[in-house]
Amino acid sequence: MNLHAMKAIYVFEMARTFRTIVQSIVSPVISTCLYFVVFGTAIGSRIEQVDGVAYGSFIVPGLIMLSVLMQSLTNASFGIYFPKFMGTIYELMSAPVSPFEAVVGYVGAAATKSLMIGLIILGTAHLFVPIKILHPVWMLSFLVLTCVSFAMFGFIIGIWAKNFEQLNLIPMLIITPLVFLGGSFYSIDMLPPIWQKISLFNPVVYLVSGFRWAFFGTADVAVAISLGAVSGFMLACLAVIWWIFKTGYRLKS
Repeated sequence: MNLHAMKAIYVFEMARTFRTIVQSIVSPVISTCLYFVVFGTAIGSRIEQVDGVAYGSFIVPGLIMLSVLMQSLTNASFGIYFPKFMGTIYELMSAPVSPFEAVVGYVGAAATKSLMIGLIILGTAHLFVPIKILHPVWMLSFLVLTCVSFAMFGFIIGIWAKNFEQLNLIPMLIITPLVFLGGSFYSIDMLPPIWQKISLFNPVVYLVSGFRWAFFGTADVAVAISLGAVSGFMLACLAVIWWIFKTGYRLKS
């Protein structure tokens, strides 16, 4: 295994983050803090509790998951799209770097960035609302699984996209609505029965539900199902990435 190549890709991607630290880290953290102020303080004063948890605390896992999911996706998609856009992807493909090593470098860096953002937001949330984490190991496990699986998904989007419009198409038109309708700000038990059933087709519901269970011990969906859904999504992304490198889809043209 070419560890030097893997490390070089990872360090290059992380260095790009720290060169643009305001845009990469500070901006999403501030945006999430504004959610705490608006939803946690303003609306939280009108909604006392949800599932026995104060509303301000209840939305914390959903907001962390919202930010982590979007950052994993965008970091990984931009990370692999730019070498395609600049034409340097051919240098990477002709170098003695295996697909596995390239994926670990790009996906590992994107997942690390979003994990850092998630932990910073978690620390910041303590300034606004009281938070207790009942299952810290499971909380970290769900966070890492989400970062890695959606970084893989972003990697796929970055390879698929032919231009900047396509690069933003799936995050804006599909992922963002799914995140906002995935129970980030509410429990799906609060919805009418028909919408509760429809919500179960939204994969983000399982992410938020499992992550929220790790905090408060309450969930909309059984935690085993949530864990299975996240793991299944990650395996599906792995299979697609394997097929991309096997066929050279959008890499050799």
